[in-house]
Amino acid sequence: MIDFRSDTVTRPSLKMREAMSQAEVGDDVYGDDPTVNELELWSAKRHGFEAALFCSSGTQANLLALMAHCQRGDEYLCGQQAHNYKFEGGGAAVLGSIQPQPIENEKDGSLCLTKLAQAIKPDDSHFARTKLVSIENTINGKVLPLHYLAELREFVNKHQLSLHLDGARVYNAATALNVDITEIAQYFDTMSVCLSKGLGAPIGSLLLGSTQVIKQARRWRKVLGGGMRQAGILCAAAKIALTENVEKLSIDHENAYYLAQQLNSITGFSVNVEQVTTNMVFVKVDSSIDINAVARALKTQDIIISPSQNMRLVTHLDISKTDIDIFISTLKYQLINIK
Repeated sequence: MIDFRSDTVTRPSLKMREAMSQAEVGDDVYGDDPTVNELELWSAKRHGFEAALFCSSGTQANLLALMAHCQRGDEYLCGQQAHNYKFEGGGAAVLGSIQPQPIENEKDGSLCLTKLAQAIKPDDSHFARTKLVSIENTINGKVLPLHYLAELREFVNKHQLSLHLDGARVYNAATALNVDITEIAQYFDTMSVCLSKGLGAPIGSLLLGSTQVIKQARRWRKVLGGGMRQAGILCAAAKIALTENVEKLSIDHENAYYLAQQLNSITGFSVNVEQVTTNMVFVKVDSSIDINAVARALKTQDIIISPSQNMRLVTHLDISKTDIDIFISTLKYQLINIK
């Protein structure tokens, strides 16, 4: 199966499966799982934070961060395209009683500091209390530059706000910038890291922050039903994802660029190759092409895409350059036959 829908479809390696089967476990809610404890201690140190919390998903990690930073009636500022605003079920408002204040993302994915400043509420009982700025890196495959992160840190300090990073694909950002992950992490009060996307673990995300914030997040994790007991089975795979699969992300980026080039050779498909800097390829498909019919035909050949006239294809460790060649040749064949 060649699956371009997302990097969430990655499957754990044999080494991960073996580590999971042999993991030493305990009850994590009691703090007794040695494999969970080791991962959290190692991850906090590796990313330059005081503490870490293993979570079931990126959605949970982001929600815990928001609930740890904000109380009922507070608000956080974020982008219109932010995952924790647009694609996480409104959890901050529904479960945290936290008001999101979305700001239009700039073309590069950043948030304009002037617009952010204008959105901060006065200290007045009529308004929600602005407490936090949350950004995403990468966002729609785009990498936010380090100088912008430094400017944003200065901005939140000036306005006495906290700063959270939805770092679902933050290792893709670090890989594209060719920097250590700490060069990005240093600017944030909290950061989530998804382990089950390009890094290839089967389940889980990390939330990183200060000891006090993580203590609060751990309490909210229990309230939200996130106490997973013998979670060391999952953390054994997560450790391998962080120590062995980060270096493979550059291959995903190279493959995405190659995929973009190949798609541009097909009539009716258009990609801005210069914008392909990580593992996401955004394709404009001509309206004359029945992309849904194409997707159905591809599926019969064990190739899966998410059909749209503005289509996203994602490369990951389960897709090789050979797989891309197979996809391109099959796509060309199906386009001829569907016509």
